[in-house]
Amino acid sequence: MSRSIDYGNLMHRAMRGLIQEVLISIAKDGLPGAHHFFITFDTMHPDVEIADWLSDRYPGEMTVVIQHWFDNLDVTDEGFAITLNFGNNPEPLYIPYDAIKTFVDPSVEFGLRFETQDDEDEAETIVATADADEAPMDEMVEPDTEDAPKEAEVVSLDKFRK
Repeated sequence: MSRSIDYGNLMHRAMRGLIQEVLISIAKDGLPGAHHFFITFDTMHPDVEIADWLSDRYPGEMTVVIQHWFDNLDVTDEGFAITLNFGNNPEPLYIPYDAIKTFVDPSVEFGLRFETQDDEDEAETIVATADADEAPMDEMVEPDTEDAPKEAEVVSLDKFRK
């Protein structure tokens, strides 16, 4: 019997947990400073709850922005509910974490992208840089041999799988 550590699924849970922790903080204290989020999700996920006109308009995926106005943010272990404004029409949404494809906070150049593989295993691709005072994430993953700063690099966890 061959046993191995399933790093892909461990990362999956960790990154979803990170999103949950951030949203819990926002629900409690509001958005600090210039922070705001672009969240892209699968509108066809069976547990997503959005108005029919939104699912008709965005039949595959949709990106929402949590920034200036939002209401009723309720964060659970499975996902979050929020009311957002669409052309002066407040609409309630429910987005499970498993439906999220990307989570980006451009104010600090941080982002996560969740990709579904053909074999139905899920892997995380992390697209992120830390605050300017810290080393960029790509330098933590792969040593930088040049003195010139590098752009953020997409690192797929699939290359570490057997």
